[in-house]
Amino acid sequence: MTQIFPANLLSFRSDNPKSKIENLKWVGLLAIVVTLAMCGAVAQAQQPEKVAKIGWLGVSSASRQAPGTELFGRELRELGYVEGKNIAIEYRSAEGKLDRLPAVADELVRLKVDVLLTSSTSGALALKNATRTIPIVFLGVGDPVAAGLIDSLARPGGNITGFTDISAALAGKRLELLKETIPKLSRVGVLWNPRDPGPAQQWKESQVPARELGLQLHSMEVSSADKYQDAFKDATKARIGALAVTESPLTVSNRKQIADLAMKNRLPAMYTRREFEMRTTLNSSMSFVIGMSARAHN
Repeated sequence: MTQIFPANLLSFRSDNPKSKIENLKWVGLLAIVVTLAMCGAVAQAQQPEKVAKIGWLGVSSASRQAPGTELFGRELRELGYVEGKNIAIEYRSAEGKLDRLPAVADELVRLKVDVLLTSSTSGALALKNATRTIPIVFLGVGDPVAAGLIDSLARPGGNITGFTDISAALAGKRLELLKETIPKLSRVGVLWNPRDPGPAQQWKESQVPARELGLQLHSMEVSSADKYQDAFKDATKARIGALAVTESPLTVSNRKQIADLAMKNRLPAMYTRREFEMRTTLNSSMSFVIGMSARAHN
């Protein structure tokens, strides 16, 4: 299938940044619906037995129970698409190994799927490098322009579009909320994966707001789940007063472990998703939760 979403279909005139963000989100949904509708139309006109095929590229898990897949399936059913009946979904994953993403992306392309989906910046970049013809829809990318995925929010261009959770743009706001909640806070540990461009951008975007708030940031660099224990140990030795968790497939897949370690070390914590078990103990007699999703600020 050649490019389904030409530049003029994805063009918007608004100069308002917030409007452009909303435009990109609606275009992402439109991309999925239009792709499937066109696949269905082709199937009806040419070969009724054809089933539209979606390729799903995961970073940390290929499981159908991975974050987002259940919601995705439910939304498809509401549109009249039932897996195994009139649609097929090919799940593939790098299983937490980012260096495997190019090979897995190539595998999905060879399957000749009708549309490709991924829920991370690194996955979207791998798909973009793998094909310039199959439509790509990304979900949950923090800054698709800075990542080099699209030309602009108003005109994505090429064969790729999707949703942005503006995680990088909200990095400073999360630090601000931490400071407001804990006025005497002076040092924050930021948990991020240096091998993933998404959280790397969030770490970068945290620097200026931290200085403006008078906060020192302690870098908690973790690129695999078995390193979380050591990262928290080093952070507590550095006397951090709170934790800020960046958005990434690695943190989402290990959200329970992260939340448990935050509680064990009695650290107030700021998360990016509701899926996290947002339980942080301040002291033996009081506990509280800090959490903010991008949705609340769109």
